[in-house]
Amino acid sequence: MHLLTRKNLLAAAMALAAALVSPASAQTYPDRPIRIIAPFPAGGLVDVLARALADEMSKSLGQPVIVENKPGAGGNIGADIVAKATPDGYTLLMTSPGIQSINQFLYKSMPFDPDKAFVPISMVADMSMVVVVHPKTGITTLKQLIDFARANPSKLNFGSAGVGTTGHLGLELLMHAGQMKFTHIPYKGAAPSVTDLIAGQIDGVVDNPPTVLAHIKAGTINALAVAGKQRLTVLPNVPTAQEAGLPAWEASSWFGLVAPAGTPASIVGKLHADVVKAVRSPRIQMLNDRGMRIVGDSPKEFGDLIVAERKKWGEIIKSANIAAQ
Repeated sequence: MHLLTRKNLLAAAMALAAALVSPASAQTYPDRPIRIIAPFPAGGLVDVLARALADEMSKSLGQPVIVENKPGAGGNIGADIVAKATPDGYTLLMTSPGIQSINQFLYKSMPFDPDKAFVPISMVADMSMVVVVHPKTGITTLKQLIDFARANPSKLNFGSAGVGTTGHLGLELLMHAGQMKFTHIPYKGAAPSVTDLIAGQIDGVVDNPPTVLAHIKAGTINALAVAGKQRLTVLPNVPTAQEAGLPAWEASSWFGLVAPAGTPASIVGKLHADVVKAVRSPRIQMLNDRGMRIVGDSPKEFGDLIVAERKKWGEIIKSANIAAQ
């Protein structure tokens, strides 16, 4: 009987210790380095943003925040690592529209369920897409582009960074909204498409501002409209699509931080507060000069955007019969 009592006491002590450890660990988070998976190659926009964010967050979190590049399959390889990680706040994902709202409609199978695999923390930045054309077209406004394309279906050649990229989908949405048709020419990346545009080999592209900004300012290509609710501070003279008469064309590339589903709300809340603090830093605010719009919204706002984008891009992909290549 004495032995049984000792066993019961030991079990009760262990249970009490376990109960006490759990809240304490949440209160002391983080107590070791955090890693952010950047699911695209080093040197790209996602990588640059992730590293700037990691450096700033490490200051307020008091722990190193390390960026690891895990590119491949449109971001799915890196995202899958995070989807299957322990939901303890130590493995995060710098995510994008492809991972959250597009790839599930492009690929026949996904290694994770984007609807259920992650919990949003905050959007960090977005970039409204811009439609640009070569001066040889003689087109200087969005209305002129629409009128010409409707009168001459498929005559204009528009490049993109590849099938299923945000630039390609922004182009498809532009054609859908304007009830017009271009000939789509996919490239292996945005840079070669812009190179051919400047050389006059193609007529236009729809892409993110950083890709085309210098060429717009140099006057080698004409910017017709921005696919956002607001004009870009770096292109103050370029109207929004709504101002140009095409409000249905709204498309952007956005980047944000998510954690594995099941991450405690207290940890998500702490990370959100640190992201908001980080995006106010001069280093990250300077990215506005590259055509980004620095955000730092709430988990709910970011989650609502992801759901809305999923619906929009899913419909476009299905109607245009697009599949990953």
